[in-house]
Amino acid sequence: MENNQDIDKRFNEASRLSEEPAVFPGFDKVWAKVEEKLEEKEEKKRLLPVWFPYGVAASLAIGLGAFYFISKNKTVDTSKPLIVENRMETRPEKSSVHAIDSTVKSNIQKEIEVSESSQKAPALAYEPEVIKKAANNSYNEIYSSRKAEYSTDEYLIKKKDETGEPASQKRGGQWKDTLRTQNIEEVVVTALLPKKKSEYTSSAVSVQSNYIASNTTQQLQGKVSGLQIQSASGIKRRQKDEIRNTFNTINNNGYFKNNNSIAIRGSSSLKGTADLLVIVNGKKVDRDYFSALNPKKIESIEVVKGAAASALYGNQGMNGVILVKTKRLSRKEKKRMEEMQETISQYKQNTVSDHEEYDEFEENSFELTKNQPVSTFSIDVDNASYSNIRRMINAGNKVDKNAVRIEEMINYFKYSYPQPKNNVPFSINTEYSDAPWNPGHKLLKIGLQGRNVPTENIPNSNLVFLIDVSGSMNEENKLPLLKSSFKVLLNQLRPQDKVGIVVYAGSAGMVLPPTSAKEKDKIIEALDKLNAGGSTAGGAGIELAYKLAQENFIKGGNNRVIIATDGDFNVGESSVEGLETLIEEKRKSGVFLTCLGYGMGNYKDNRLETLADKGNGNYAYIDNMQEANKFLGKEFAGSMYAIAKDVKIQIEFNPKYVSSYRLIGYENRKLRNEDFTNDKIDAGELGSGHTVTALYEIIPANVKSAFIPKETKLKYTTTSHSQNFGDELGTVKFRYKKPDEDKSIEINQVIKNSDEFIESASPDFKFASSVAWFGLVLRDSKLLDKKDLNSIETLAKEGKNKDEEGYRSEFIRLIEAYKSIQK
Repeated sequence: MENNQDIDKRFNEASRLSEEPAVFPGFDKVWAKVEEKLEEKEEKKRLLPVWFPYGVAASLAIGLGAFYFISKNKTVDTSKPLIVENRMETRPEKSSVHAIDSTVKSNIQKEIEVSESSQKAPALAYEPEVIKKAANNSYNEIYSSRKAEYSTDEYLIKKKDETGEPASQKRGGQWKDTLRTQNIEEVVVTALLPKKKSEYTSSAVSVQSNYIASNTTQQLQGKVSGLQIQSASGIKRRQKDEIRNTFNTINNNGYFKNNNSIAIRGSSSLKGTADLLVIVNGKKVDRDYFSALNPKKIESIEVVKGAAASALYGNQGMNGVILVKTKRLSRKEKKRMEEMQETISQYKQNTVSDHEEYDEFEENSFELTKNQPVSTFSIDVDNASYSNIRRMINAGNKVDKNAVRIEEMINYFKYSYPQPKNNVPFSINTEYSDAPWNPGHKLLKIGLQGRNVPTENIPNSNLVFLIDVSGSMNEENKLPLLKSSFKVLLNQLRPQDKVGIVVYAGSAGMVLPPTSAKEKDKIIEALDKLNAGGSTAGGAGIELAYKLAQENFIKGGNNRVIIATDGDFNVGESSVEGLETLIEEKRKSGVFLTCLGYGMGNYKDNRLETLADKGNGNYAYIDNMQEANKFLGKEFAGSMYAIAKDVKIQIEFNPKYVSSYRLIGYENRKLRNEDFTNDKIDAGELGSGHTVTALYEIIPANVKSAFIPKETKLKYTTTSHSQNFGDELGTVKFRYKKPDEDKSIEINQVIKNSDEFIESASPDFKFASSVAWFGLVLRDSKLLDKKDLNSIETLAKEGKNKDEEGYRSEFIRLIEAYKSIQK
């Protein structure tokens, strides 16, 4: 009992203490501080931006998504045509739904119904847009697409279930993907219609690195049907040796020297020598890069050929594709690979003109007027040199001085000469002022302006396109650019004009008989089907093209062969001398010639220039579509229709005012003085609306110059000129023939002496002078006193004038670009 009372007492005391608040000194102050802090925290919470919670939510979503994809077992190699191996869990069958909760059961049944009614293919791990389209197209639409040789949009999705049977089903004329109910073993994208996998693998062959060959190309030897591995020879062998030698330091770090070339044998010679597309670890690389790889570092090589390669990689893969996967590389090894690719690119860029061919020539020297007062030359309306030089400078390459023909640079630009009067086909214009590069010297500018003939008044045209489809044309700036260029030309033609197409590679053949320009689609279809490959029988092509033009010759019409090539002739008649003889014979047929040059690296300028010079022709270099639009579009009439042929110029200088002179440019157009009146001697043609400009540098009689030739004192021939011709600087004569006639007509004009300074010269005179000056610098002329590029640029800007088409502004930018690469 006593114990019970004690317990009750303790219990009551504890209860009392629990009800009384614990108080300690300063409690109220501390509690006030706590409340103040809580209020500040609440205020800060209210100041948080509205977007803050959304940002947190988005971050969580991204993080979870990243974790989901990282956790996947399979990754996709996008460089392989065998696109994906997708494994998915099968959905519950209808028969198993009854075992699930009724609410869940209803939802699953709805989902299965939607899956069965849907006709869209499910999203794949790797699904390009073109595959999505193919998966939604009907089988009939796929089957009726273009022929396999031109196809790039025919696809096959193959699926197998666990038993190995095809899982695709056809419903309502459409192939249905049953991915939601069965596993996909693989998805194969090919250029073919639905076939067995064994048929596809004939176009894609895998070569595993089971043994170590001495080089990468040997690793392919005998493993792929139709794969040809040959040692390079001739110029190409030399070029490859130079490239390999450049990589000696890299080779010591794991890259092998290799001189073999690789090609896939095609169905004809048109595919035999073309370059393959090479992809290493998903990146397109140079073939020399592949050849230099260390085979010890290669895990596998896959070769794709035929229509499958074209379908997967477009035009780039038309000659076959090599897919290379390397073993795991260290950071140092990856850096070496990048260095090797960069070295190859730099080497090829710096030596791009090493295998281009240009005729060597010496610039015209000064002639002593007392001994030789007469100068004769043929006009030149070609402008290929300027656009070719522009290509070199814009690429940062060294300019070959023999590629610089100053007359073609000057004549690339139009000048403001008046239209001719009466029945004369051209007007004659002269201007005399200072030579900006040699103090004390003068310049005489002679300009011709051809009569403008409206396109509707041009006689009916009989045009034959002669197109080079050899292996050397298999580059983006060659055959593909050529096709686009000719489409520009087609847009200028009228229904009464006709076009035939002849091609040549290992041999020549006609792919389109003369066809009315109103059937433009038919002509374009023939162009689009052309592919590049094989050797180059240019001589045979010329023979066939002229034969076709002569068979369809229009009397009084515009009959012309238009040859488009890189000039790399190597079968049949291919020498410059042989081609010259051939084209001189064809010239007699009355068919004119236009030469269009394409490409770089192995460009043969000398052959095309010879053809144009000797074949009553003109010559342009097409380096881009802007140039194609200029020459074949805006200047179509002048480029394609001649208003005068065999145009010659002869000038006689008056020794009273002219001590010495020289012709700027036209080195390969100079004629003997007696050739001026000889109608059998060929000369240049003048097209509708064309302008032709020539410059003579003159040392006046009262000027001392280091460039004046030494005078030879003659015993039997007098050099005194006592007759007074007033202020005549000289007399210029012109001879020309009408396009369909063989007898020449002569025109004379007197040139007056004057003391005009270049400051008062016309904008055309200043601009033409600046172009000639720049050309002299590029040729490293020895007859040049001043070579300051800033002065050339200033003079060009003074002569820019209106420049509605922007070509003169482009020239000024070209000077600036050249200045930057000279630093």
